[in-house]
Amino acid sequence: MKNLIFLSFVSILYFNISFSQSVEFEEYKLNNGLNIILHKDNSAPVINTTLMFHVGAKNEESDKTGFAHFFEHLLGKETKNMKSGEWYKILSSNGGNGNAATSVDLTYYYATMPSNSLKLGLWRYSEIMLHPIIDQEGIDIQREAVKQEKSIRDNQPYSRFYEALKSNLFKKHSYKNPLIGVPEHLDNAVLQDFLDFRSNFYMPSNAVFVVAGDIDIEKTKSLISEYFSEIPAAPKNKRIVILEEPITNEIRAKEYDPNIQIPAVIIGFRTPSMKSREARVLDLISTYLSDGPSSKLYKRMVDKNKTALQVQAYNIGHEDYSMYAILSLPLGETSLEELTKEIEEEITKIQENLISENDYKKLQNKFENNFVNSNSSVSGIGVSLAQYFTLYGDTNLINSEIDIYRSITREEIKKTAKKYLNTNQRLILEYLPENEKK
Repeated sequence: MKNLIFLSFVSILYFNISFSQSVEFEEYKLNNGLNIILHKDNSAPVINTTLMFHVGAKNEESDKTGFAHFFEHLLGKETKNMKSGEWYKILSSNGGNGNAATSVDLTYYYATMPSNSLKLGLWRYSEIMLHPIIDQEGIDIQREAVKQEKSIRDNQPYSRFYEALKSNLFKKHSYKNPLIGVPEHLDNAVLQDFLDFRSNFYMPSNAVFVVAGDIDIEKTKSLISEYFSEIPAAPKNKRIVILEEPITNEIRAKEYDPNIQIPAVIIGFRTPSMKSREARVLDLISTYLSDGPSSKLYKRMVDKNKTALQVQAYNIGHEDYSMYAILSLPLGETSLEELTKEIEEEITKIQENLISENDYKKLQNKFENNFVNSNSSVSGIGVSLAQYFTLYGDTNLINSEIDIYRSITREEIKKTAKKYLNTNQRLILEYLPENEKK
């Protein structure tokens, strides 16, 4: 995984709501502006190191897309003191594993390893910040790697609908741009473009470094100072959020995919920031509609009416705006219009009536269960701490966000559905096989 494809991106959305127990941590900042978070858990001899930058596809210009994802590749490969392709060999030989990912809002690198390899993790991520190699040879190599990744992704069935959602729901905001970028933009970019992007976003003040697991706090602080203090300070650039006009009329669009035989309909809505209370309410609504065989849409469309092969609701959280989407594949001769009508009727029920007390309790139990069973690993805790700091500005949400979900009422569910899931605010996206293109 060198980037977040849509389904893995969706899994991160649910990542936000589930935590198993109180997580103690310590936050501080180095003189160069690098934010540090430490979490001590000596129950197993394992640690996680996560380096997260507050930069993603949204930070790119419309004619220079793909840079954040490109830098995930470039910075993750070669440094002054490590040859390209060596890191994962070194990590594996030391009993560890790791990866990197890019979203529209952030880029991060993470590794989980035995706790006696702490210095290895610190060295690796300080190298990314202190000794990156950004030259023409490395750029040319990674251009080809990105093109290959895009080709693989584009050949996966239904892999394009996330981008189709974004491009139709956003007209001004840079969320409309493709996450992986347009290959021609990288082809046309010169060395200085890459140097400028790095200097604009990869400074210590725009990053957080997390160490979680079997550590001694004071010893770890000393080592972090040793490995990271030499990184030059630079001021963090202020970013202006681009505002969108409200959607007041239904949008109709089509996307063609050569890798599918069964069409799909996707109903999409532009919704508030993942940081808002209403975004959490929409999490509950998506679970109510399509999480499991007992959910409303599944029971109606798959089990009872047998009109759909599959139906799934997603609350796709982003930092500035989010997207709410319901995808359905028809069974037999069912039309996409019929699927749309069935989905619309179930949404209307939520808008006009309180969900039952029994359904409400089931929702709460599901979220409580997620809370109990999540963050059972230091890798999950490490990435969670970094994400809450970076996107929410409140690291302690790792402990307190579940309380927000507990406090949501049935009345709020009805009110939020009525506010955001209306027919005049929606996108109807027909996702069709290529051979249906006229």
